[in-house]
Amino acid sequence: MKTKSLFFAALVLVSSVALAAGKDEPRRTGMAIVPVKGSEVFKVIYKGESTGKVKLNIYNAEDKVIMAEVFTGVDGFICPLNFAGLQPGEYTIELIDAAGKKIEKIVYGSKKSAKFVHVSKLVNAEGKYLLSVVNAGSNEPINVKIFDAKNNLIHSETKEVDGDFAQVYKLNNVSGAYTFEVSDNSGNLRTIRF
Repeated sequence: MKTKSLFFAALVLVSSVALAAGKDEPRRTGMAIVPVKGSEVFKVIYKGESTGKVKLNIYNAEDKVIMAEVFTGVDGFICPLNFAGLQPGEYTIELIDAAGKKIEKIVYGSKKSAKFVHVSKLVNAEGKYLLSVVNAGSNEPINVKIFDAKNNLIHSETKEVDGDFAQVYKLNNVSGAYTFEVSDNSGNLRTIRF
């Protein structure tokens, strides 16, 4: 009796698997935008329902077309987009195919880091933080912004620096977390959170 029950259970399992395998899988169509780690490149990955014409448009924050390309006779592609040299900000990627429009927004920011930026909380000194920047002999100004836990700007200054820079900031009037943002005119940016 036990053997018949096991046989019947196995028969039901095999039947259900066979029925499930016989159904058409849903088509995987659409668009995805993937940033390439450590670079200023984004990959547009597209898979359409059928072979045809696909138009790719990229718009800047002012809704101006900065790139337009048409692909013909394709049902999918991977297209790398290099944003090097473009202003940091929000961009809109638009794909138009026979099924309609697909739109996705991305935020591009410079991936450079300011050289050797360090922030440390001073021990036994309530609310004091030491910011040090090793500028490696460069002669350009640095911008220092400090934000509170709610991302409100609580301090902003530009320092003319000849080489290295260090300064203690007293932040004991504001409670919670802090974010230090250090940038220069070359587009280097470093963000440190406490």
